[in-house]
Amino acid sequence: MILLDGKKTSSDIKDEIAIKVAELKQQGEKTPHLAAIIVGNDGASRTYVNAKVKSCEKVGFNSTLVELPDTISEADLLAKVEELNNNDDIDGFIVQLPLPKHIDEHKVTLAVSPAKDVDGFHPESVGRMMLGLPGFLAATPAGIVELLDRYDIETSGKECVVIGRSHIVGSPMSVLMWRNSKIGNCTVTITHSRTKNLAEITKRADILIVALGKPEFVSADMVKEGAVVVDVGIHRVEDASKKSGFRLLGDVKFDEVSPKCSHITPVPGGVGPMTIASLMMNTLQAIDMK
Repeated sequence: MILLDGKKTSSDIKDEIAIKVAELKQQGEKTPHLAAIIVGNDGASRTYVNAKVKSCEKVGFNSTLVELPDTISEADLLAKVEELNNNDDIDGFIVQLPLPKHIDEHKVTLAVSPAKDVDGFHPESVGRMMLGLPGFLAATPAGIVELLDRYDIETSGKECVVIGRSHIVGSPMSVLMWRNSKIGNCTVTITHSRTKNLAEITKRADILIVALGKPEFVSADMVKEGAVVVDVGIHRVEDASKKSGFRLLGDVKFDEVSPKCSHITPVPGGVGPMTIASLMMNTLQAIDMK
């Protein structure tokens, strides 16, 4: 069993980006600038945004963090999005999800300029992905593809099962795995909460990608011998034995499933770091898309 080490791979990618950014600066070109909007004080969101800010520092990007109260009106948030759209110094930006319940996330997603949509959520970005045109790929699925590529995972002709159909991970992941590309050309089945006989389907998978959002949902009896398993889930579970008071779990029962796998991502240290690396790659790409 080989661990798909997202932490190390992400660090390698950031080192590569840092070299490219240094070259841009030496040539007198613009320094890439990534901004993030965070609304409220959700702990997980703040941790994730802080990690993005630190990654910007590591690769040499400029970064801006826009912190807004959870009482902000939808109109005022949309005005802030438009302000970033019109700021020529900012190459890409994200609006950290989730947003407060009184704000329509779809309306905010649509308000982000496709030219700055480094999260890859805008319908134009999704359409370009579907058609195989240049554009921003959704950060988590793109990070997974990059991880598989760097570990030389053979995907062509393989059977891939995706558990979860969210527009952030599951749906775009399924597209990337079936499209005609180096990491792709799979026969893909996308499953969800209403799928019947789920274990029968997952046991056929040469590549199993789990983005369901339920801790330790996938057990060993759901996994084929020798499968590649990618665990997108991350959950804080109370654990009094830990100094922090909690431990992190994925959607997969790692200790039980890993002995059956040829490759598997750990939690933490698997998909999470690759999402941030992918965001950095999208921001660098944004320079060329202007």
